[in-house]
Amino acid sequence: MVVRYSNMRFAFILAAALSAAAQTAQFRPPAVPLIAHDPYFSVWSMADRLYDDDTRHWTGKPNTLIGLIQIDGTTYRVMGREPRNVNPLPQTSVEVLPTRTIYQFAGAGIRLQLTFLTPALPKDLDVQSRPLTYIVWDVSASDGREHDVRTYLDASSELAVNTPDQLTAWSRFRLNGQDVLRIGSRQQPVLEKVGDDLRIDWGYLYLSPDKSDGVSDAAVARPDAMEAFRSNGRLPQSDNLKDQPVARRGGTPVLAIATQFRVGSVPVSRYQMIAYDDLYSLEYFQRKVRPWWRRNGAGAAEMLTLGQVQYADLAARSKAFDDELMSALRRMGGEEYARLASLAYRQTLAAHKLVADADGTPLYFPKENFSNGCIGTVDVFYPSAPFFLLFNPALLEAQMRPLMDYSRMGRWKFPFAPHDLGTWPHANGQMYGGGELNEVNQMPVEESGNMLILALALSKAQGNTRFAETYWPIFTKWAEYLKDKGLDPENQLSTDDFAGHLAHNTNLSIKAIEALGAYAKLCDLTGRKSESAAYRKTAEEFARKVLELSADGNHYRLAFDKPGTWSQKYNLVWDRLLGLNLFPPDVARKEIAFYKTMQERFGLPLDNREKYTKLDWILWTATLTESRADFDAFVGPAYRFANESPTRVPLTDWYWTNDAKQRGFQARSVVGGLFIKMLSDPTTWKYWAER
Repeated sequence: MVVRYSNMRFAFILAAALSAAAQTAQFRPPAVPLIAHDPYFSVWSMADRLYDDDTRHWTGKPNTLIGLIQIDGTTYRVMGREPRNVNPLPQTSVEVLPTRTIYQFAGAGIRLQLTFLTPALPKDLDVQSRPLTYIVWDVSASDGREHDVRTYLDASSELAVNTPDQLTAWSRFRLNGQDVLRIGSRQQPVLEKVGDDLRIDWGYLYLSPDKSDGVSDAAVARPDAMEAFRSNGRLPQSDNLKDQPVARRGGTPVLAIATQFRVGSVPVSRYQMIAYDDLYSLEYFQRKVRPWWRRNGAGAAEMLTLGQVQYADLAARSKAFDDELMSALRRMGGEEYARLASLAYRQTLAAHKLVADADGTPLYFPKENFSNGCIGTVDVFYPSAPFFLLFNPALLEAQMRPLMDYSRMGRWKFPFAPHDLGTWPHANGQMYGGGELNEVNQMPVEESGNMLILALALSKAQGNTRFAETYWPIFTKWAEYLKDKGLDPENQLSTDDFAGHLAHNTNLSIKAIEALGAYAKLCDLTGRKSESAAYRKTAEEFARKVLELSADGNHYRLAFDKPGTWSQKYNLVWDRLLGLNLFPPDVARKEIAFYKTMQERFGLPLDNREKYTKLDWILWTATLTESRADFDAFVGPAYRFANESPTRVPLTDWYWTNDAKQRGFQARSVVGGLFIKMLSDPTTWKYWAER
């Protein structure tokens, strides 16, 4: 008995130690967010260490930031590959939190913590929409001695142009007694270019220090800035503006700031603000619209002034938000889930732009990054919706409203919901498939089902049916369409359109059924009792029929007419989340048990046709589970994908489950769907939605 107890106790201690080691093991994201605000102002590190590669726009094109630190006269690299003949200060860790990315470096008698703080607080729209990131240098001595420290940061003109051959013009001004550096394209082609693989080439990039003490700054060619800093720890005394605008011929134009201080037993903290004023963000039905933060006439000067005045408060609020959210994520899904969701947080927001309509109404537009460049796509904000249902339902309403207003225009003549509002950054009407002309390559069941499900989810999160009632005739029309077409969908596309057309799609039929149940519940909530009973009866009948049509032994088929097939039935997740209860619990249990036998090393394939999967749908499927062990069984391989993928891009949602390589897409907002687990606990959902 004693020996047995000792062995059990040893095993317990060993398991606890291994668990603790796993908890503290570093996460290696495929790409690390540095500056993540919108589809244009989005800079990432796509390397293990910040100094191993140039920083890049989410598209992979260079958007270079250079960071150097000089310690007692010796210069080290901390960010970027330049200058190549300067050794790096060893990086010891990187941590990605919801609003902050924190790098740690150590060497030459000091410790450096370099933090990229974007106070993306979802309930504070003025702050969340403000395109300003703080780059914070926290330096402390590690050897008990005093050190002379000088830091260098530059931002290249690449952040303000689409292609490097475009000419730029730079300038400076004084604001509240401090220097502000500015750079932008010479031509300023505001909102002229339309498409996917594009960077902004209008508006202006700004760089400003926290205070003037020990600061030198310059707008010069990068080689001149770095040479001066390496020589004496300061920047050239004058800007190289005589040839303005300056092409890349003499070296990349940069805005640069150097800061000097001594550090000893008392740590020193300094920061720079980097911001982008796009002036106009989008074209919305032939009208140029301002970003939300500019709606009351504010400009770059006001943005930078507020940024400086509010820094201490925003830094504290962001840390508190990160701490609380990470704790909640760990409690709901464990450490690996928390790390995945944290990585998805800023990416979700950075694939959107918040603007103000003519009357001040907030409108929020997602972009289909590296899928087709569409704007306001329904089957993009459907998978990302859990993020907004959790953190700020008003932002989901702001995504749905433009689509609903478009749907009641005479231009949209179909009885089903549109797919999109155009091609970024022009929201002037659907471009996908047959556009406004015909039904070719439309997604009628998909998008109509998405909108009805989201209408109920939004009502649940907001505690009222105001939005649904505003557009009631349209929602009714779509419910009628699904009643006619939803049970056995014709040969058409679903949100997984990359897999091609498919008739008799079981998962799509489930979506239509959940949507009919959602509409029935909305009818009940708005006092339409007879309509509620009728639609509820239809949804229940359809649910019974789809199970009969798709039954295939120990699971349900991909399509009714394809025995031996299978697919993730991720649309079932709403049955429990919205309290629809249209399907017996055993349906999800049977599917989960089957999926566990189909897993690959890096996740559960989308269906039997290919080895690829969708990261967001894996988490929706995992949320169907009823035990933590089953949830972990699906999250673990997905975490392994993110931690080991050889494709270094902002989190892709479409990848191969056998080798973790990207299949397509990157930096998309759909990863907001990872937060769906947080909706599975009503108390947690209510707390964060009302927080």
